[in-house]
Order: sequence, then C-alpha cells, then structure tokens
Amino acid sequence: MRLIESLATTEPLAELFSDESILRAMLTFETALARAEARVGVIPHAAAEAIESSAAAADFNMPELARDTFRAGTPGIPLVKALTERVRSMNEEAARFVHWGATSQDVADTALILLLRQAQHVLELDHTRLGNALAKMSREHRGTVMLGRTLLQAAPPITLGLKAAGWLAAVRRCWTRLSRAFSETLILQFGGASGTLAALGNKGTEISRALAEELGLAYPDAPWHTHRDRLANFVAACGVLTGSLAKMARDIALLMQSEVGEAAEAGGDGRGSSSTMPHKQNPIACSLTLAAAHQMPGLVASFLSAMIQEHERGVGGWQSEWPTVVAVVQGSGLALSSMAEAAEGLTIDESRMRANIASTRGNIFAERVMMLLGLTLGRDVAYGILEQASQKSMAEKRGLFEILAEMPEITAILSPETLREMDRPEDYLGSANEFRKRLTSPEED
Repeated sequence: MRLIESLATTEPLAELFSDESILRAMLTFETALARAEARVGVIPHAAAEAIESSAAAADFNMPELARDTFRAGTPGIPLVKALTERVRSMNEEAARFVHWGATSQDVADTALILLLRQAQHVLELDHTRLGNALAKMSREHRGTVMLGRTLLQAAPPITLGLKAAGWLAAVRRCWTRLSRAFSETLILQFGGASGTLAALGNKGTEISRALAEELGLAYPDAPWHTHRDRLANFVAACGVLTGSLAKMARDIALLMQSEVGEAAEAGGDGRGSSSTMPHKQNPIACSLTLAAAHQMPGLVASFLSAMIQEHERGVGGWQSEWPTVVAVVQGSGLALSSMAEAAEGLTIDESRMRANIASTRGNIFAERVMMLLGLTLGRDVAYGILEQASQKSMAEKRGLFEILAEMPEITAILSPETLREMDRPEDYLGSANEFRKRLTSPEED
C-alpha cells in the first residue's frame, strides 16, 4: 500500500487493485479468450497453450506498460503488444492469434469486472463482521437506556439496543442493494471493434459464450461498451452504503465527545492516540469512515457524468472510469472495515448514559407529562404549562418535577406519587424493543 493511500483503502483492497493484480486480470482475459477460441475451433489449441504459457504477470515491465498506457490512452494496446512479443519468442505462429477478434476496451472492462468479483468477497467479509457485532450489541443492550437526541438536543430516552438495531438494519438494506448491483455488474465485455464481433464471422456469439464460461461471468445480451448503467448502479450502491456507515460513524464520534462520554472505540498500540496529548482516545475508525463518505458523493457524480459516452465507443468518459470505480470500492471497503472494527471493540459506559439522562433534570419527560395533562386540559394548554415549567427548571437549575409539584394546576390533576414515578427512563420507552426486534429479527434475541 502506498503511503498516500494509507487513509483511503485497506490492505486487501490495496493489493487487489495493485498494478500486478490489474495486470493479472487483463492477462486472465487474454488467456481465457484464447482457450475459448480454441474450444470453438477458431484458433489452434497450440496457439492457446502458447499464449497461456506466456502470460505470467511477473515477466512484464510494469513501469513501461504504464508509460505506454499513457501514450495509447488504454492499457489494452501496450498489454497486447507486450504479450504478443512474448508469445512470438516461444511460438511465431501462435503470436498471430493473440487478442484475436477483441478490442482494447474488452480487455480493460472485463479485467475490471474480474477485480470487482474479488472485491465483493473482501467487502462481504467485513460486512459479516459488522453485522454480527451490531446484532450482538443490539441484543446485549436492549435494556440499556440513553438519551434520545434530536437536532443534537436531549430528547426522550431510547435504548442503545434500538440505536444499534437502526445501524444494523440500514447496513443490511444497503448490502442487499449492493449485492444485487454486484450480480448485475459481473458480466462479460466482449464486442470487438464496434460491438458486433464482425471479425469473428459467424462464431462471435459462440466464442462469447465460451469466454463467459471460461471466466465464470454472466453472458450479456450484447456488448455494452458505451452503456454504463450497470456500473453506475453499482457505484451508486457503494455510495449509499458508505453514507449509511458514515451515519453510524457520526453517531459514535458524537457519543465519544468528552462532554458526552457514553462510548469509546478500542484503543491501544497507537490506535487513536494523539501526537501531543497523552490523555486522548480519538475516534479513528469513525474518522476514516467519515473521510471516505466525504469523498464519495464527488466520485459517484464523476461516474454519472462519465456515462454520457458517444456512439459505440466513448471519448474521455470511459477513460475516466478505472480510477473512479477503484476509489469508490476502496472507500466503501475502508468504511466497512473501519466500522466493523469500531463495533467489535466499542466500549459502552452505561453509568455515563444514566448520568446524562439525570443531567437534564427530568426535562426530557416533559412530553410524558404533557400528554397526561392533555387528556384533561387539551394538548395546546398542557404544552404551554410544560414549556413554562421547563424554562423555569433550566433557569433555576432545579428538577422539572420539583417545579411541577409546586404548580396547583398540575397537582390538581396529577398526584405527588404519580409525579415522582414519571422520571424513570425504563418506563417511557414506548415500542422501542418491538422496533428493535423488527429491525434485527426476533430470531437474534
């Protein structure tokens, strides 16, 4: 992994999209094409064997390929040239059949698809880790009360179990969409010069089917050189997933604030430390996830703008896609991995959660009192009374229920005993646990 990428990807994804890995994917296409054409009888089997024997990634000069790609405007042209030279040194006759009937975009697109198939496995591992950790958190903290917070202000209580269930359900929904997008994207690209495979005569579709089988990819109805909707849908799904992960990251980072102190990421071994403040435990996993999310909208928009590709082969739009798609996948993977780490190691301070509830002096239960009074006085009248009582509570730094107990209009309706029992957070959770179960599924309890 390059230093400049160290905060933008994970080690498995950095390796997956390394120069050597990309080269292997392109060579996989070329060797599979040769095997498919030999199966169909279009090229000699000896030629396919020579092409496959010459396609070792380690034998290629990567810096030279990169320079030549810049001059050619596509990696396919210098790759085919270099591969042909290697085949020729082994079998002069076989060299004639390298890249037979294909075009440079076929190589690049299919190589990208092969890499995305591997990326799906990498991302799925971290998705599973995250899902397991959040399901456990929701289950173990189904009765852990904490402040609800609306517009960053204290609101009636919720449970940590419900909050974790909300994170989990959103991630699951996003993963379902992304899995569907992966399935639609893992499809062969093979169309030749103009997307007709005319160079292969009447063997084009037969070779295409054989090539798809060789690579384990879906076979499309037709080549899709300038139809980028499948990839666009995939990129957008990655963006939505990263946004949902960033929502979780933002919540956790806010819970980690010194003034809140209700949660903390795992530390140790330099994770989350400060270069000058030894006392700090920074939200690093959250920071990396949020950093990925900040970049994602621009990346998604960049891909969408590149969809406007001319006729049968585009100018500029297609050439912009590789780095965009790679950055999107790496950002999504970084966010998934980071939030899996955060969820697995998150420390919860339940006593601090209760202390923060108590610090509101009962004002978060004003709604509860208002609803009871509203049965007699009407909601608007009850709201006005509670608004004045809450303002007095905050101004005088006294408990809301102490203020209410001094108000005749309140005590005429609610007894002192009733008032004393109304500030228990466990008694004002409504359907929190039912919602939690529905979000996680009852089987997980």
